[in-house]
Amino acid sequence: MQTIDDYILEHIDEEGSLLTALNRDAHIKLLYPRMIAGHLQGRMLKMFCRMLRPERILEIGTYTGYATICMAEGLDEEALIYTVEINDELRPFAAPYIEKSPYKEKIRMFWGDIEDLFPTFDERFDMVYIDANKRDYCKYYDLVFPALKPGALILADNTLWSGKVVEEHPPASDRQTQGILEFNEKIRYDDRVEKVIIPVRDGLTMIWKK
Repeated sequence: MQTIDDYILEHIDEEGSLLTALNRDAHIKLLYPRMIAGHLQGRMLKMFCRMLRPERILEIGTYTGYATICMAEGLDEEALIYTVEINDELRPFAAPYIEKSPYKEKIRMFWGDIEDLFPTFDERFDMVYIDANKRDYCKYYDLVFPALKPGALILADNTLWSGKVVEEHPPASDRQTQGILEFNEKIRYDDRVEKVIIPVRDGLTMIWKK
């Protein structure tokens, strides 16, 4: 019997041959392939870019470059995405796929710690996609918020964290879960923004700067 997920993927835009190959390659070569955005979320990210038409996007956590390529697909001609990945061991995987993308001219790749790199970006961003170390989500948020234009959109991935956010007593030693919990509470009470959690895949929080 066909699942709802299968039905959805059959009735949305295809991901294309490059992203299909990237997805397949990630499942063969990488330890945590489920961390890629994937077909459905990738099409959503592209659609957000189509609708919002951001001039500058910041992505914290490139990983394979899947989401990067998806967002670049939806950008206007002069728009750019700055993508930052701290784990340079991923460079041999991600860089060739981004180089093969027909949207590569819209992508600026940086390898290193976002805290070191961000002050060097002389930009005001319209959109930020956060998908990196869950322990540091609050830190990323505080770092980028002053550089966001009013009306900017922050997208934070994995904010339901495999359902661990509703566990009664998550262990204090689980810093990833604690980081997501702290972030969700921080956003909940931040009156500078409007927010909504979309229960797609592992949870995607949309945060709009007033």
